[in-house]
Amino acid sequence: VQLQAFGGGLVQAGGSLRLSCAASGGTFSTYSMGWFRQAPGKEREFVVTINWNGENTYYVDSVKGRFTTSRDNAKNTVYLHMNSLKPEDTAVYYCAARQGVLTTRQTRWDYWGQGTLVTVSS
Repeated sequence: VQLQAFGGGLVQAGGSLRLSCAASGGTFSTYSMGWFRQAPGKEREFVVTINWNGENTYYVDSVKGRFTTSRDNAKNTVYLHMNSLKPEDTAVYYCAARQGVLTTRQTRWDYWGQGTLVTVSS
């Protein structure tokens, strides 16, 4: 499975962005999808995961109520809607895919996209 994330950019604090991750080369609807991020000088961290049909999601506490993930299996795409952005959300955002149950552990994800940079100015 090949993943390509896009939609990042520069936004002011309090603003919104929508990231997309397009998948190809596999049966998208059989994969759980996840979003991770890596802030400058920090390790990559889990953000959110969504199961194959979109009915189950799990968010890291720091983004609950501000970020929402969804997927469109007909378009082989998963989305990350980010609202009320804060400077601390600045990071490279990665999407990932795996076949199996939801997990926050990065080592259990099989496929990774190249990342898209989100910069939130104060």
